[in-house]
Amino acid sequence: MPTQTLLDHLRATIWGRVLSRDEMARVEADCFEQFVPKGGFVCRKGEPLENWVGIIDGLVKINNFSPSGKSVTFTGVTAGGWFGEGSLLKDEFRKYDVMALRDTRVARMPRATFEWLLEGSLPFNRFLLMQLNERLGQFIGQVETDRMLDVDTRVARCLAAMFNAHLYPGVEPLVGLSQEEIGYLSGASRQRVNGALQLLEKAGLVRLDYGGIRVLNVEGLREFQA
Repeated sequence: MPTQTLLDHLRATIWGRVLSRDEMARVEADCFEQFVPKGGFVCRKGEPLENWVGIIDGLVKINNFSPSGKSVTFTGVTAGGWFGEGSLLKDEFRKYDVMALRDTRVARMPRATFEWLLEGSLPFNRFLLMQLNERLGQFIGQVETDRMLDVDTRVARCLAAMFNAHLYPGVEPLVGLSQEEIGYLSGASRQRVNGALQLLEKAGLVRLDYGGIRVLNVEGLREFQA
């Protein structure tokens, strides 16, 4: 598969497709790309918000640390996803770390460009409204998952969460996540994830393929209860 360029990525986004020609021209002129190696930080907690951030290729986790030093993962963001709009809208310092789980190419839109679109583009505002609504639903579901559900069900919901057409457009049935990465996102060890995936495979919901996990039944994963 050919490598997607920054411009390809911008033009393929849901919000990019609804901008006017002049608006898109400024976006293309202002946005820039950054490479972050596996284990590197895309964003750091406490830093000022200077950019809206998208993932061209790769995978990141949004996480924080408890007072005892335990890492708490809020969500993962795959290729095609954008994040950080809430903090930009509130004009606050970043409240979480964002770490690359694999080598990742990041797109950054400067704050000034983001605010310019916010002031002048009704379609962009409509996109942000939907984005925030989807994100809220995602986190409400995650609170339920973390507090009420066992590991097998958490892994099922973790995979199902990747199939959100608004937050993660373009996700293919073959999810290129390793068992270790799923563990980071679902709060489980790699060994425990392996057992959960075998259970989900027996249930006919996924198939463990070379290069990732093939999701056979997204709704089944959403409704799965161990």
